[in-house]
Amino acid sequence: MNYQWYPGHMTKAKRMMQEDIKLIDVIIELVDARIPFSSRNPDIDELGKQKSRVIILNKADLADGRYNEKWTAWFQEKGYFVVNIDSRTKSGMASLQKMIQEACREKIERDRRRGIKNRPVRAMVAGIPNVGKSTFINTFAGKASAKTGNRPGVTKGKQWIRMNKEVELLDTPGILWPKFDDQAVGMRLAMTGSIRDEILNTEELALELIQFLIHHYPGTLNARYGCEEDAAPLQILEKIAEARGCLQKGRELDLAKASAFLLDDFRSGKLGRITLEFPEAAI
Repeated sequence: MNYQWYPGHMTKAKRMMQEDIKLIDVIIELVDARIPFSSRNPDIDELGKQKSRVIILNKADLADGRYNEKWTAWFQEKGYFVVNIDSRTKSGMASLQKMIQEACREKIERDRRRGIKNRPVRAMVAGIPNVGKSTFINTFAGKASAKTGNRPGVTKGKQWIRMNKEVELLDTPGILWPKFDDQAVGMRLAMTGSIRDEILNTEELALELIQFLIHHYPGTLNARYGCEEDAAPLQILEKIAEARGCLQKGRELDLAKASAFLLDDFRSGKLGRITLEFPEAAI
């Protein structure tokens, strides 16, 4: 299966981000903790190279805790500030506030020397689709969030959201999408749901996931579906179809439905905490 994904509005979104970068102090970049490398857009590094950077490993509760630690160390070695977060439960939000202040310490100190006190840090949130950007903003801002006036960007239709007395967030509609040449990156994005299932061959995707789980998380499929893992991926998918009662007319196995079951179980965490890529393999 060929995964390719480079929407036409990418140029417009990139241009918007170039304009917005001038208005902010720090970029908060959300990545999926299950695929921290594949869920990043390399353009953000280029556009934001003069800004403080905070990486959020979002959906950390769905990822393997061992690799959350390794990915945290991997990003820290490259100079990023890193926080593990589950936006849905607010786990990690308290540490994020401290991390933003730490990332912008030089800016805050510079303001203080100039006699500027209590000016909020201005942040931008970046992230590819389905990484949890909207949920994160809503959780971080809370119901008390409010638009603020008299700020650069307001006249251009952008919105400043006051998170608290220390942080303002520039909320922009533009989302950057990655262009990838490595098909493995596309496959991982598809597995986590960042590419719409309607344009995918879900059976082929399920077979790839089965192969990965057998190699890296042995026993997972047996525990969930009661199937032996010494068979070929297709045979295992057939066993999953039987276990879940995925049948077509004539009692034939419905492998497409079984594939959807498997992918849903992975994405929701029902297969356990699983990470699809590891720091040592990142470029």
